[in-house]
Amino acid sequence: MVTRIGGLASGMDIDSIVKDLMRAERMPLDKLKQKKQVLEWQRDDYRAMNTRLLDFRTELTQMKLTTKYRVRSVTSSDEAKVTATASTSASLASYSISKVDKLAEAENWVTNKIGIDAAKSLESQFGATPADFTWSTGTVRNTSLAGEGDTTLSLGVKAGTVKEADAAKMTVKVNGVSYGVIKSTDDWDTDPDTKQVKIDADGNLTFQENVASGATVQVDYILDSTDKYADFSFTTHTSKGTVTEKFLVQSTETLNQLVSKVNNSNAGLSMFYDEVEQKMSLTQKETGDHNTGTGGNISVSGGLASKGLKLDASTATITNGSDASFIINGLATTRKTNIFDMNGVSITLKQAFTTGAAVNLSINNDSNAVFDNIKSFIEKYNTLIDKISSKMSEEKYRSYTPLTDEQREQLSDKQQEQWEEKAKSGLLRRDSILTGVLSSMRSNFSQPVSNSETNALYNQLAAIGITTTSNYMEGGKLEINEVKLKAAINNNPEAVEALFRGGSDDSPISAQGIARRLYDSINTTMDKLNERGGNSFSTNQQFFLGRQLTNIDSSINRFEDRLIQVEDRYWKQFTAMEKAIQNANSQSMYLSQQFSNVYSR
Repeated sequence: MVTRIGGLASGMDIDSIVKDLMRAERMPLDKLKQKKQVLEWQRDDYRAMNTRLLDFRTELTQMKLTTKYRVRSVTSSDEAKVTATASTSASLASYSISKVDKLAEAENWVTNKIGIDAAKSLESQFGATPADFTWSTGTVRNTSLAGEGDTTLSLGVKAGTVKEADAAKMTVKVNGVSYGVIKSTDDWDTDPDTKQVKIDADGNLTFQENVASGATVQVDYILDSTDKYADFSFTTHTSKGTVTEKFLVQSTETLNQLVSKVNNSNAGLSMFYDEVEQKMSLTQKETGDHNTGTGGNISVSGGLASKGLKLDASTATITNGSDASFIINGLATTRKTNIFDMNGVSITLKQAFTTGAAVNLSINNDSNAVFDNIKSFIEKYNTLIDKISSKMSEEKYRSYTPLTDEQREQLSDKQQEQWEEKAKSGLLRRDSILTGVLSSMRSNFSQPVSNSETNALYNQLAAIGITTTSNYMEGGKLEINEVKLKAAINNNPEAVEALFRGGSDDSPISAQGIARRLYDSINTTMDKLNERGGNSFSTNQQFFLGRQLTNIDSSINRFEDRLIQVEDRYWKQFTAMEKAIQNANSQSMYLSQQFSNVYSR
C-alpha cells in the first residue's frame, strides 16, 4: 500500500493532479470498454435477427403441411337434421342421407319414488323396516399404497381387524385396473386373464404377480366393527368392454356423497336425485347398444341399490341404449353414436326423419381459407424482408461512440437514450450474412418449381399472381394479384399446393416447393448467425463475437492492473516530492532559527 501525502508541504492539489493524469492514462481503457459495448450490441442485434428468422421458420413449418392448402368446407342441405365437418384428408365428395330411422341413445333408468332427503344420512331414512335391505356390520376404509416391486403389501392396520369374510365386497385397483379380492384361504382363479389379490384379517395383501415399484394401489376394505355399511355394484357394457365398479357405503354417508362417488367412478354413469319428483335418474355417458348378449347396457346389484334406491330392473323405467340407424348413399348402416367419421368427414345426426327430401352433404375445398393462408404467409415474409432491409440500411454514425461512465454523468437520461440510439445504429449495415439470406430467398421465390406434382401452368409464383414489387428499394418484397391467385386456387388447388410444398426435403432444389427451399435457406442463415452471435444458452467460446469479448475482457483486466501500478507510481513520485519539500522547509526553518539566535546576541 502506497502512503499518499496530498500536498501538505507543497500546497498543491495532488489528488486532482493525479486524477487528471489518470484520466489520460485511462483513455485506452475507455476505448476497450467502448469496443466491448459495440460487440455486445452487435451480438444482441444478431440474436434479435435470429429470433425473427425463427418465427418465420415456424411459419414455414406450417406452410410445408397439407393443412394450409386442403381446407375443406362442408355444406348441408338441411342443417337442422344433419351437419358435418371435414378434415384435410377428406376427399372432395358428396353424401346423401335419405333416412334416419333412429338416433343413437344412451341407456337411462328412472326409479320409482324414493322419498328421502339427499343431505341426511342413509341409515336415518331407510334400512330399518323388513321391506328394506339389511345393513352389514363393519367400518369402510380406503387407502392408497405404493407398489414395492414384490407380491405383498400391508394396509398397516391392527392385526385381526380386517373383516376377511367380506373380501368379495372389497375393491383393489392397481394403477386404475381392478383386481378381484378373495380371502387368504381361497384358491386362485385358474383363468390366466383374471387378476386377483388375497386379503387376510391382519390387512396383508398378496398379489399373484409382483406389483411394480411405485405403482398406485387403491384399496377399499372393511374393518370388523359395530358400524353399518352396504355394498352395491354397477356393471356397464361400454365401447371399451365391460366395466364393473363396486361401491362400499357407510350408513352415515348421504345420498349426495353416494351420487358423487358414482359420477366420479369408471362406471361411465351419470346419476342424480330429483328432490321434487323424489326419483333417481341413472344415465350412461355414451350412446349406443354395447351389450353383445341379451339385456341392456347397465345392471345393478346390492340391496342398497335395488331396495333402498329403487335401482331395480323390474321396477325402474328403462330406456335401453340404442344405435343410430340411417341410410347414406343408399347403404343402410348403424353407428353407436350420432357423431361419426366417414372418410375424413365427421357427420352429426341431429334429427330422425323417414320422409321428405334427403339431406345432401357436399365437401369442397375452401378456397377463401387457402387464399387467406397464402396471403398471411406473404405478409409475414414481407415483414421479415422489411426488418432485414431496415437493419442493413441503418445509418452509421461514426462520431457517436458508446458513452463512458464519465460522459454518462454529464448527460440526462433522455440525452443518454438519444445518444445510444445513434451509437447502436448501423451495426449490421451491409452485413454479409443478411445480404446472403435476402439474395437466397429472392432466388427461392423466383426459380421455377419442377416436379411430378406441379402443373406446367403453375410452376412459378408469378403464374399465380405473386410477384416482386417494382420498387427495388423494398429489398424484394412481394405483392399479390388477388384475382389471379384466387383463380389459380379454384382452378387447380393441387398445383398451387405443389408449388409451395411439392417434392421432399431430399429432392433437388429445382423439385422442391418454395416453402421447402425457404426453410433450408433460413436454417442455413440461422446457423451462420449462431456462429457469429450465439444464443442465450451459448458460452463465449462457442461463437465468434463471444471469443472476441473474452479477449477484450482479458485486455481490460490487464490494463486495469497496469493502471493501478501507474497510479501507485504517480503517488510515490508526488509523495517523494512532498517529503523533499517538507525536508527542505524543515532545514530552512532551522537555518532561519540559527541566524535569528546569532543576531540576537
